[in-house]
Amino acid sequence: QVHLVESGGGLVQAGGSLRLSCEASGRTFSSYVMAWFRQAPGKEREFVAAIRWSFDRYYADFVKGRFTISSDNAKNTVYLQMNSLKPEDTAVYYCAARVLQYGSSWYSIDPNEYDYRGQGTQVTVSA
Repeated sequence: QVHLVESGGGLVQAGGSLRLSCEASGRTFSSYVMAWFRQAPGKEREFVAAIRWSFDRYYADFVKGRFTISSDNAKNTVYLQMNSLKPEDTAVYYCAARVLQYGSSWYSIDPNEYDYRGQGTQVTVSA
């Protein structure tokens, strides 16, 4: 069992930055692929970024060049550094974990393919 707790959300002006954190407890952190998803009001949950082994990363096209996912295995924590924020980035951001996958299909953009999810943290970007 893995328990995920997100933090770091808040209100920021367009062009600003936020860093989200997701602390994991339970089984060995490095045994999981970690990901961030987001869900805006009235929309489906969408994939943002994923990380494996602290160096394999995959991003949704709409965040490339603006967001960076990273992890600290010693702290069992994954981060999402968000720069150049836009009002359309407003959403609840969720951390998720799935059992480590090997090979080129290690990530998934489908939230249903993740075994554990956090409660989410609100990010609001004002114009």
